[in-house]
Amino acid sequence: MTDKLNELTAAGVAVWLDDLSRVRLSSGGLDQLRREKHVAGVTTNPTIFAKALSDADEYNWQLRDLAIRDVDVEEAVRMLTTYDVRWACDVMRPSYDGSDGVDGRVSIEVDPRSAHDADKTVAEAKALWWLVDRPNLYIKIPATEEGLSAITDTLAEGISVNVTLIFGLDRYSAVMEAFLAGLEQAKANGHDLSKIGSVASFFVSRVDAEVDKRLEKIGSEQAKSLRGKAAVANAQLAYERYTEVFASDRWKALAAAGAHPQRPLWASTSTKNPDYKDTIYVEELIAPGTVNTMPESVVNAYADHGETRGDTVTGAYDAARKVFADLESVGVDMADVIVTLEREGVEKFEVSWQELLDGVTKSLKAAAQGTGAPNKAAKGNAKAADKAGGA
Repeated sequence: MTDKLNELTAAGVAVWLDDLSRVRLSSGGLDQLRREKHVAGVTTNPTIFAKALSDADEYNWQLRDLAIRDVDVEEAVRMLTTYDVRWACDVMRPSYDGSDGVDGRVSIEVDPRSAHDADKTVAEAKALWWLVDRPNLYIKIPATEEGLSAITDTLAEGISVNVTLIFGLDRYSAVMEAFLAGLEQAKANGHDLSKIGSVASFFVSRVDAEVDKRLEKIGSEQAKSLRGKAAVANAQLAYERYTEVFASDRWKALAAAGAHPQRPLWASTSTKNPDYKDTIYVEELIAPGTVNTMPESVVNAYADHGETRGDTVTGAYDAARKVFADLESVGVDMADVIVTLEREGVEKFEVSWQELLDGVTKSLKAAAQGTGAPNKAAKGNAKAADKAGGA
């Protein structure tokens, strides 16, 4: 049988898993994906952790210990999540070592409630880096306006960063600028640039979900013919900007000092519309030096029927620009789409974070009372991670 995920990897796309749970770790499932499905990295977010802690009894022993210590819920959440991420970093260490530190990375996100507070974001990034204490960790920082300086300042400390919640081209350009500035400062601070990694998580399917909703409202045949095209076009044009920035003299100077490029990472790659092929956001975004982080359902779908047709991005820039022009002609304001998605993205992760806090609060109380940790209590509130989407 053809190894479709190996073909994807050979085309320059690193396959990462957009999920993590203690069950996946304790069962050996993550290591199996690494060995058998070419999974070379892991991303997490508050929704993923909210679901993981609501679904399993694997956390009960740690919850009991935390309850005995009478820790507050914020510390408990960080102890629970960093335990999983540290373990995942160890599982993925062979990929890290085998790729000279490029892959084998595991991401953990700063508190999304700090998305508009740069100083607090940097402080938490440093704390998480210390808590996990693994070289193959990524600290996830949202690409809000306030987050840009936090990205630079965190990288300047020698801390590897996954920039998340990128939706628009101009913000993506600003993220790459923040990355370059951060590495320049890290070099000035005496850090080894070869040890610092970064990816820029550019969200995909959520763009189609928002644009398609607006096209349906417009209702014309021309508008309806554009459904399902915006997200791929947006990401393709982002890759064009990536190739320009990482061909610059400024980047070449950093590369000469040992730096690795900040790879584009396609996030939110599960299809929200069942009418679309379940692997569309993988097949249409194949390009060298990229990452595609997928829920396991998409990993399995691609392994079964994915099509690797070579580079599907670099030859598509003109067609992508035409999609944008056509969207504008029917009345879709892409600038407003991007603002809406960024705001909603932060809000959704804040909601998931609160669900996580609420679920752990209930579990700590139950553990303190000796009745066990009712991890199922939050299950109704925790949405499936692949529906929330994204690295």
